[in-house]
Amino acid sequence: MKQIAQDLLQINAVALSPQKPFVWASGIKSPIYCDNRLTISYPKIRRRIAQGLAALIKKSFPGTEVIAGTATAGIPHAAWVAAELNLPLVYVRSKPKDHGQGRQIEGVLKAGQKTILIDDLISTGGSVLKAVAASQKEGADVIGVCGIFSYQLNAAEDNFAAAKIPFETLTNYGELIDVAEERSLITAEEKGLLKKWRQNPEHWLK
Repeated sequence: MKQIAQDLLQINAVALSPQKPFVWASGIKSPIYCDNRLTISYPKIRRRIAQGLAALIKKSFPGTEVIAGTATAGIPHAAWVAAELNLPLVYVRSKPKDHGQGRQIEGVLKAGQKTILIDDLISTGGSVLKAVAASQKEGADVIGVCGIFSYQLNAAEDNFAAAKIPFETLTNYGELIDVAEERSLITAEEKGLLKKWRQNPEHWLK
């Protein structure tokens, strides 16, 4: 967990700004912005991520038969993990195509196959759980979700629990801010602000 957190900070995939928060599309003000798409441009890091996710799947989700990537950010990582595990790959669109056969899932996904969804980032879990629902609609037995990073928001825990889907990530918010403090990227005071945000993101600055 620590190594991946260091990797994300090293390539500026994660930006921390507790004094001048970012504004998410939802309108929530956040002291962190995470763009894991940058990882695909760094061979050593993306390899470490693929190996880490593969090991996580072997440990937590034995019996996995299909790796599914969420469009778009989860697709490259899912492809590398599928290659690592020598398993079939599919990917799930955010919505069905509006032409051709109207597919939402590309690749061969058979009913009853034990499937893992891979996304790059878990915030509230909303987008990846839509992909889970689409896969289940096709008859897949979705046994879990794996990602690179989680904000560790209570909303994600609640949403995954409601969907009865377990999830695992290579690293998370708590680990990342610990590493950031160790590397003197943030002060102890700023770390305190970052902790408060995770506890109550919607009312953090109110």
